[in-house]
Amino acid sequence: MDPLSSLLSGIRAEGSVVSHAVLTAPWTIRFADDAPLTMISVLRGGGTLLLPDGTERAVGAGDTAIVSGPAPFHLADGPGTADSFHEAYEIACFATDTECTARQLGGIHWGADSEEATALIVGAYRASGHRHERLLRSLPPVLVITEDAEVCAWLETAAIDAAQRSAGSQALMDRLLDWALVCTLRGWFDQAGADAPSWYRGLADPVLAPALEAFHDRPADAWTVASLAMRAGVSRALFAKRFTKLMGRPPLAYLTECRMDEAATLLTDTDLSIARIGRSVGYADAFGFSAAFKRHKGRSPSAFRAAAA
Repeated sequence: MDPLSSLLSGIRAEGSVVSHAVLTAPWTIRFADDAPLTMISVLRGGGTLLLPDGTERAVGAGDTAIVSGPAPFHLADGPGTADSFHEAYEIACFATDTECTARQLGGIHWGADSEEATALIVGAYRASGHRHERLLRSLPPVLVITEDAEVCAWLETAAIDAAQRSAGSQALMDRLLDWALVCTLRGWFDQAGADAPSWYRGLADPVLAPALEAFHDRPADAWTVASLAMRAGVSRALFAKRFTKLMGRPPLAYLTECRMDEAATLLTDTDLSIARIGRSVGYADAFGFSAAFKRHKGRSPSAFRAAAA
């Protein structure tokens, strides 16, 4: 499994909170789901995202924005005016609220549908465990990419169909949002260039990609620079030099970092024994694993697990 797929495995649109909103100015929406990721696709019209730190970001037709972090934020039809609108709405459907649950599958259709109205698709994502946290650390508070008109029209048609409560409509919308999230993140990482995370840049490199895929598929194997270079089809010296230049650290340092991140996830998300977790990330005995984990994370595996409980 490639790194992006692995990191996204902990955050899904399963039983997603979906709103197909049509809004006529003036309006503002407060997002209060405490969701790790919220995705907003502007199909028609536009507005201004107002983030908790005071940052404002305009979004228009064709823009898809992903907002990271659980803190509440706003989308308004104008800049700097989240508290001044007469028409205020809130999306907070992750709470066990019967009214919100009843609206969840059918979508939320606000205001009059006119050519001047703003039409949005909003999806809030749930997290299972902590695997997604490394992905969140690589993202800005908000990222925006622009889709073409045909994609927007298709998305709106799919959302309207899902809102009819026909058989399979929730599963359809869940899969649509998962697909859209992957496409949006890939598009943003591609545009980010040198600012994209090193693990993503490596996957785009024809030399490093085979080695990275092999390691992430089987992190417990006894990988060496030589065996990874063989996967890449280049000399050991060339592989090490290219890897260090592109990834910002030597191959074995990257492998250890990934193994410790995976171990940290398993310590917090499972009740597997420390010895078994160590074996799953390439350590033959619990003592060697514990020593390596403490060097990289600052505390022993047992102390790390206890602190996360």
